[in-house]
Amino acid sequence: MTLSTHVLDTGRGRPAAGVPIRLDRHDGETWRPLAENVTDADGRLGDLPAPDAGTYRLRFGTGPYFAAHGTETFYPEVSVVFVVSDPGEHHHVPLLVSAYGYSTYRGS
Repeated sequence: MTLSTHVLDTGRGRPAAGVPIRLDRHDGETWRPLAENVTDADGRLGDLPAPDAGTYRLRFGTGPYFAAHGTETFYPEVSVVFVVSDPGEHHHVPLLVSAYGYSTYRGS
């Protein structure tokens, strides 16, 4: 299983480079951090640990990203919680973000 993400800034019409991202796993009681990194120049982060079956969370640091671009945002952080039921599959979790909205889906 592999895990990747991609962040697109829909307000600027460009990939969102430099977005801090943290991957956490829920252990039944609390969230445990697994990895932290930032998106590359193409808004991608593909070197995330290959998770086992379970519940995970990607936390996107949208506040620091928008601040670096001199833009106010209503969402200083976006958290996407998802379930890995088949660890043998590739999981791609893209984020489309603007200063006042966001969307996500399971990509390929």
